[in-house]
This record gives sequence, C-alpha cells and structure tokens, in this order.
Amino acid sequence: MTTPYTAPLKGNYTLKNVLLETGYVSDERGIKATKTELFCIKVNAGTITKIFPNDPKLATAVDAKGYLMLPAFRDMHVHLDKTLYGLPWQAQSPKKRTVLEMIAYEQEIIPELLQTSTTRAEQLIDLLQRYGTTFARTHFNVDTTSGLRSLENLQKALDSRKESFSAELVAFPQHGFFYTDSAPLMKDVAQMDHVAYIGGVDPYGIDKNIEKVLDYTVKLALDNNKGIDIHLHDGGKEGIHTIEYLAEQALQNPKLQGRTFVSHAFVLAQLPLAEVERIAEKLATAKVGIVSSIPFGDLVMPIPTLLKHGVEVLVGNDNVQDYWSTFGPGNMLAKANLMAEIYGWRSEFDLSRTLRFATHNTLPLDDKGNMQWPKTNDSAEFVLIDASCSAEAVSRVSPTMALAHTGALYWKK
Repeated sequence: MTTPYTAPLKGNYTLKNVLLETGYVSDERGIKATKTELFCIKVNAGTITKIFPNDPKLATAVDAKGYLMLPAFRDMHVHLDKTLYGLPWQAQSPKKRTVLEMIAYEQEIIPELLQTSTTRAEQLIDLLQRYGTTFARTHFNVDTTSGLRSLENLQKALDSRKESFSAELVAFPQHGFFYTDSAPLMKDVAQMDHVAYIGGVDPYGIDKNIEKVLDYTVKLALDNNKGIDIHLHDGGKEGIHTIEYLAEQALQNPKLQGRTFVSHAFVLAQLPLAEVERIAEKLATAKVGIVSSIPFGDLVMPIPTLLKHGVEVLVGNDNVQDYWSTFGPGNMLAKANLMAEIYGWRSEFDLSRTLRFATHNTLPLDDKGNMQWPKTNDSAEFVLIDASCSAEAVSRVSPTMALAHTGALYWKK
C-alpha cells in the first residue's frame, strides 16, 4: 500500500470555502438542524492564525470546496505493533482461546512477525489516516519473547510518518508483569522519555495477584512521571476489585488523577445499574477514565451511565486485523456511528455530541450551540469531510477528503 494522500501543503496558506458549524436550529420540539457558514481560515506554522468571512474570489487561497472542517480524529487505543494488516487475509481461528492460551500463541508467532512489523505498522497508520486519524495512543508489547524489539520497530514506523501522524506510547506487558518475568523490562522501558504510559493486563487473570501488580504499576508510574492504562478483561469480583483498587491508588496519589485509565473494563457490562453507578462515582472522583473499543462480543458497555457521572470515556479501534480480532475498521467515525446506533443517539443534537468519541472530546459546538472550535491560535489539526454537519458525518460515516497535521495539509488522492 501507499500513502492515501498527496504531498502536503506546508507553511503559510489560506483556505477558502471552509464549512464550519455556527449553531443549532430549534423549534418548539427542540433542536432540528445545525447551522453552518462558509469561512476563510489562515494557517501559519502549524497554527490557525485567522478565521474570517468567506471570500470565494480570494485568488491566493486554497479552495476547500465547501467541505466541513472538523477536529482531526484521534484513536485512543490501538496496537500498531502487532497487526496482521498488510499480510494476506486470515480470519480468526474458530478455536476460542483464553488470554493465557493467546499468550502462548503469541510466544510462538512473535519472532516471525517482528521481521516485518515495521512495514505493517506503517500500512496500518496509512489506513487510519485514510479515515482522518492523525493521532493514536498505541500500546506496544514488552515481553520476554520480543524484549524491546516491538518498540524499536514501531518507533521506526512512527518516525517514517512523523510529518502526518503522531502517537503517545503505552508500554504493554501483554504476557503479564510476573507470569513471564517482564517486570525488569517494564522497569527499563518506564525510564524512556518517549513512553507516556505504563500499561498492564488482567492482574488477577494472568498474574494472580491484583495488589502486587497494581502496586508495582503505580510505583513505576510515579517514579517515572507516567500515566497508567490497564487492560482489564477479568470479570466478577476480581474485575471489580481491580477497578476499585486502581481508583483508590489515584485518590491517594493526585499525580495519577486524569492520567489513569482502565481499558475495556468488561466487568462493568455485567453489573446491575446501581453497582455501575456506585463505581462510576468513584471513578469520576478519582479522575480515572475508561477506554473502550465498542463493541466486544455481546457485551454492551454502560457508556451513558459513565458519562452521566462524569467519567472520562475514550474510544479506539484496538484490533484492526490481528490474531485477537479482525473487526476493527480503523475508522473513528465508524466507531462513533456504531456507538450512536447501540445507544440510540439518533437526534441531531445527540449525533453531533457523539462526534466527541472520534475526536478525543473536541467538538465544534458546545451543548448550547456556541462555536468553540476552531479558534484563533488553535493547532491546525483538522479534517475536511464531505458532509453538511457533524451529525450527518457520524450518521453516514462521511468520507474524509483532506487532513491537516500540525498545519501540513494533505488532500486525498
């Protein structure tokens, strides 16, 4: 595969015929439409420096063709380092594997996959960009089979795409901290400046000791000024205890608040509403967020309840095509669309709000319909979408026509 975009326009330029949302249209029944207008937008050195009334005759301006400008999309949970994307198609094995069985399987195949992991990571980045994503929070394996080679190969891929794509890195002990003695490797990688988060997976299901794993994770994070992002598939009382214990650690250590996340947290989909609300209140107080890949099997995560109680909810593709799952589309608008369908967010207002899950909580309008993005001095990080408004973009999964990363503007080929 080749990059889906043309060579970028950089430096100082002006766009004309840019469609921006300016408010809502309401009647006695509530919000029924979104107001939009055409504008000119000046970009200089990666920053939006001026937004002014549209001048379609401005000869020096680049024509945005009436496309809708939205914040660029951000994938907040993906594994760029171990995709099968780029290899011949292969569906998931019909044999259902436990996490421990999958660890054994990974130990078999990782040495071969590492030989081409940089190229496949580049191809997966290109796929994400095709759908308007310019940023990802990506996990990378740290384990006794691969050592730090997953990170090394991933970093090469990120370096090759650094002008159009950026990422924050999560050190991910997929094979457990202690189950495969990955703790020393995690200690080494935690000291690296370009690693932002300490990851983890199923402290009970893999390492059989919730407190030992989380205490070690918290210490690594505090000692090295990192955030925390734990994969949690464990259900039952062990899953609940893991979430609550991590929330308690954040309450005791304010430096972790707003920087601590539980990815998946499927146990929340298995609980009565009253129990979910109790845990949601605790998460909100501790400023511990939930990261979801939406959906997962027949589980319906209680996202509306979490939002109601003020829990930060992030969304990512997780698997795009790998040996864990083949269903991730690589398209954050498609993820938002799926969420809207699952939770019944059908109105103009609700659909426009759902866009937040594709953009990491940045929206053109606030809840009252006031313009809040873009503004002068904002980073020029945006997409141009073939849609009349964000509600339509979410509902129809409208195509991305162009994207800008730190001001560099790329048009779809």
